[in-house]
Amino acid sequence: MKIATLAALVASVPAVSAQLHALAKNAGLLYFGTAVGPGDSRDAPYYALSNDIKNFGQYTPDNAQKWDATEPQRGRFQYTQADAIVNRAIANKMIMRCHTLVWYSQLPSWVSSGSWTKDTMTSVMQTHISNVMGHFKSKCYAWDVVNEALEDNGTYRNNPFLKALGDSYFALSFKFAAAADPDTKLYYNDYNLEYFPVKADGAVRIVKLVQAAGVPIHGVGLQAHMTVGRTPSRSNLTWTLEKYTSLGLDVAYTELDVRIKPLPSNSSSLQAQAKEYEAIVGSCLDVPRCVGITVWGFGDAHSWIPQTFPGAGDSCLFDKNSKPKPAFSSVSAILASASGKRVPWGSKPTSLVSATSVVATSAPVVQTTVVMLPSKTSTKVAVTSVA
Repeated sequence: MKIATLAALVASVPAVSAQLHALAKNAGLLYFGTAVGPGDSRDAPYYALSNDIKNFGQYTPDNAQKWDATEPQRGRFQYTQADAIVNRAIANKMIMRCHTLVWYSQLPSWVSSGSWTKDTMTSVMQTHISNVMGHFKSKCYAWDVVNEALEDNGTYRNNPFLKALGDSYFALSFKFAAAADPDTKLYYNDYNLEYFPVKADGAVRIVKLVQAAGVPIHGVGLQAHMTVGRTPSRSNLTWTLEKYTSLGLDVAYTELDVRIKPLPSNSSSLQAQAKEYEAIVGSCLDVPRCVGITVWGFGDAHSWIPQTFPGAGDSCLFDKNSKPKPAFSSVSAILASASGKRVPWGSKPTSLVSATSVVATSAPVVQTTVVMLPSKTSTKVAVTSVA
């Protein structure tokens, strides 16, 4: 669908402006959400938009629930910043996606530099997961239990958990999480699953390890940190999502942004960005078990991209003044076009009508290029990405 056609569709839908969550619900998704942080309140227009339930129906804390924030000293837990976000979601009647429990980064030094045995690491993980999830019990729709455990070549990322426990730490993490809150959805979450078929297969391997251990795992989160000009096609994105739904899991886009490089952005790069946002959202609409979409901040003034990737930015749906960009229009339009065409999330259909008939049935074509990996680092490497 051309951008001009999308814009016309937006204009034809009553009160479509600033209603991403409402449009997503009408399209059969559970939510359209955003990451939020404690500093958002210092920007009044941004803060007001983030509190609009028609705009965003789900929150993810950006940093407030990570290990260094919740257990900076062993056995001493603190939740002030995370509580503020969760309480804000409750007040707004929004869904919480909670993030994250077991991750190699943003660990306090007592974890990252500790000398661990199998028994002591098991105890530390169980204590941390039980306390953090217990504190937020019944308040989180889903938890990212294990985060970014794979290298881009599909091998396991070296971290204190793998060193002490080997690959058994995956099932242990999910086991402890299921015990701490049996009613929440438990996710494996990672970046570049959309770009690297071998990494996507690594996530399949993790899922199967957890399932083989008889431990609950409910979904895979694909972070979807993309770059204009390098975003996979809608059909290839759909193909990747279906790797996980074929295992009986839900999927979600959990940290979506599409950065522009080089800056400054212009009308051409903004239109290209809009089309790539459309492809990502469209792929979720193509997959019945795609739960929803979370953008990693919705305004360029609050994006993590410029600091992490110098020379790149303007990655969000709204500009630095919290005004909608062409990408906002394209996302609104693709959601509006799917209204009533998907079975509402949570129902049990006897038949299913997809938003489109675009489904990939074979593996994507791959190509090698040089990109900045969206891992919240700034390392330039040669990678293989889908064409």
